[in-house]
Amino acid sequence: MLKDAWALSIVAPSGTRIAQGLKTLEVRSWRPDVLPIRDLLIIENDHFSTQHHATEWGRAVAWIDIESVHPWQAHEVEAACASAWSEGYFAWVISHVRPLNETFRVLAKRKLYKLDMAHDVKL
Repeated sequence: MLKDAWALSIVAPSGTRIAQGLKTLEVRSWRPDVLPIRDLLIIENDHFSTQHHATEWGRAVAWIDIESVHPWQAHEVEAACASAWSEGYFAWVISHVRPLNETFRVLAKRKLYKLDMAHDVKL
């Protein structure tokens, strides 16, 4: 049974890299309101969303925790699995990665969002 959860959508292949333990930082232009974040469901989708209400179907790949957030540093490009560094972004420190043995379809949305189990999940 899937519990109520907060989710974060990440464009492929970055969700898979998080699930594999290769990507230990998630880089965003914004910070979450509350830290730490426990039991965050990572949803891997195919397109970067720039529209606030844009959605697409993605797949759940892992449960993670976000321990802290700090200004992203140039020496952290590899940990973020990024191709280049840019000033002004935040590095979200990923920990306690729990990859899913079986993935399922989940609606991918912008920012952090609470899953609506009746509408956002297709088991």
